[in-house]
Amino acid sequence: MESQETRVAIISIIVENPDAAEKINEYLHDYNNYIIGRMGLPYRDKNIRIISVAIDAPRNYINTLAGKIGRLSGVYAKTVYSGIKSE
Repeated sequence: MESQETRVAIISIIVENPDAAEKINEYLHDYNNYIIGRMGLPYRDKNIRIISVAIDAPRNYINTLAGKIGRLSGVYAKTVYSGIKSE
């Protein structure tokens, strides 16, 4: 099997809809083999959650995960990529 180039990235997620939490966790679980780590912060004053996910995966996997999360109602996701590529 040919190895696929991977990228290191951070997916930043803002959750304004608490009902989306279960679906977000489901998506993250689906990609747990690629996730380096994650941090979640509840911002109680604004009633939002802030999540950062560090991931090392093929770019299309990262885009798919961020896209699924970002399409949830009341959820916003942006991705920042490292310039380092690996196989």
